[in-house]
Amino acid sequence: MLVISHLFVSTYSSVMTIVKSRPFRDKQGKILLEGRRLIADALKAGAVPKVLFFSRLEYIKELPVDKLKGVSLIKVKFEDIKDWSDLVAPQGIIGIFAKPDHVKMTYPETQLQYSLPLFLICDNLRDPGNLGTILRSAAGAGCSKVLLTKGCVDAWEPKVLRAGMGAHFQVPIINNLEWETVPNYLPPDIRVHVADNCGLYAQAQMSTKASDHGWMSDRRFLKFHKFQEEDLETGDSKDWLPEIEVQSYDLDWTEAPAAVVIGGETHGVSLESLQLAESTGGKRLLIPVVPGVDSLNSAMAASILLFEGKRQLRLRVEHLNRDRSYR
Repeated sequence: MLVISHLFVSTYSSVMTIVKSRPFRDKQGKILLEGRRLIADALKAGAVPKVLFFSRLEYIKELPVDKLKGVSLIKVKFEDIKDWSDLVAPQGIIGIFAKPDHVKMTYPETQLQYSLPLFLICDNLRDPGNLGTILRSAAGAGCSKVLLTKGCVDAWEPKVLRAGMGAHFQVPIINNLEWETVPNYLPPDIRVHVADNCGLYAQAQMSTKASDHGWMSDRRFLKFHKFQEEDLETGDSKDWLPEIEVQSYDLDWTEAPAAVVIGGETHGVSLESLQLAESTGGKRLLIPVVPGVDSLNSAMAASILLFEGKRQLRLRVEHLNRDRSYR
């Protein structure tokens, strides 16, 4: 039997405000979910609810009752939910959940069935809408896992959750990683590729020399240019600058388990990501654009690369099956 509480809203309004802040989420291990579909997806995936606020009883009855045992169910006025909500059209139900642990989650069978040896690494992504869209693309492409390094916007921020449209409960997401721990979450034989941020500068000269790739011309790599000038003045070696071959995104890069690094909107990919790509034999994947057009934003670049990786892997499987049928 479900126990419905009718408590004073003032007792909980402060909690709802606090739970929207990242420091509180990190410290208390709580997240805020809003809307019937998102809450239902979270419950099915094994996320643990703590409190559900709702304005109409039927919203609770639409959820799997067996997942609500021991949960505080609190009926409030719809006007109060509107005050708490980030949505333009609130759906009348908000939940406080324990922050999900990807190891304990139960992802949909179809997602596991179509999972590919394809991984996504988000590098200093700050825009919530972009990250949510990227997570949605990662789930749609069949990524095995999504890793977020420190400096990224919190994956469990309400705006990211809203843009993700349930992707958080379809693909494992590991948040707030230091770069040195990233390889621990990847297969040992993986190749890490980086999305190219240099646009036409890199397109103009595709050689194996890092300095010929146009990195120094792109405003997001001015810091590398500064370091290079300092090295020239002092005579120090520039061997620390990773040398990574640039290739077009539609050439084969999925011959081994592959990870794609998507850089932030302002600064592009980090030096740490370039070093990881170099150490694993990865490439800089260039998405050509028409001259005069600025580079694609992070969400667009991620979607193009992930679905290109999916296409390449599908063709690889088809070729293997064809070869076996000829034997």
